[in-house]
Amino acid sequence: MRGKLKIWKALFSIWLQDGLAYRASAVIWILSDTIPAMIMPAVFIAGMAQGGQIGGFDASQFVTYYLVMLLFANFITSHLMWDMAYEIKEGIFTNHLLRPVSYFQSTTIRNLAWRVMRTMLFIPIFGLLLLFYGKYLTNVHVYLGWEVWVAVVLGHIVSWCFVFMMTMLALFFTEVQSIFALYYFPMLFLSGQLFPIHLLPEWASKAAMFLPFYYTTGLPVELVVQRINPATAHSLLAVQLLWIVVSLLGARLLWKYGLRHYTAVGM
Repeated sequence: MRGKLKIWKALFSIWLQDGLAYRASAVIWILSDTIPAMIMPAVFIAGMAQGGQIGGFDASQFVTYYLVMLLFANFITSHLMWDMAYEIKEGIFTNHLLRPVSYFQSTTIRNLAWRVMRTMLFIPIFGLLLLFYGKYLTNVHVYLGWEVWVAVVLGHIVSWCFVFMMTMLALFFTEVQSIFALYYFPMLFLSGQLFPIHLLPEWASKAAMFLPFYYTTGLPVELVVQRINPATAHSLLAVQLLWIVVSLLGARLLWKYGLRHYTAVGM
């Protein structure tokens, strides 16, 4: 086990340095992913009367919601399937099959390193947003108990495991870019990244509770802004664990049969 930890530590360091080598492009990706959520508080504030509310959120709650969402999403939400699918198509994936560390382990560490680096790069931007929206944060109440941090860690794992499972489709199909693009539509809406799910139509907010997207970013953010009572959060944390198990089982099944179809058309 000690040997594995050394390998994981070395891989984490390698991927972290790889990401930092291209930090300028990383900042561009961060801005392109987060600009919509950056401006959403201003949109809601402009649309409500002075001292009014929309869906039970006042101006300070909207600002808090989106700032927390941006911070958590940078750590939680995985987008690595694009790179992994490209490597499978081009045959680079074959090199991973020959290494002493499993593909799942190496890509898990790769994803974690990128998420940690991305969060670090986002912190200065987060500080600027705090200054910009500071006047709305004078009477903010947040919850930062252990349930929040467990939900953040599990949310990260849910997102990664689901993305890994989805990436395994690249073993069967030559082109999966359209599948990945389609994934973002329910993910953005039902994870709460564009809107709090309680502002969606009732059928959509109910559907979100049965799909994995809410259990990535939506749950920990709603715990922080106290839209969910921590005393009732334990069952939701259990659902996060359930989605992790389901995604891992699905990934294992697709891996088993997908390797038989793997052709590496780019070789």
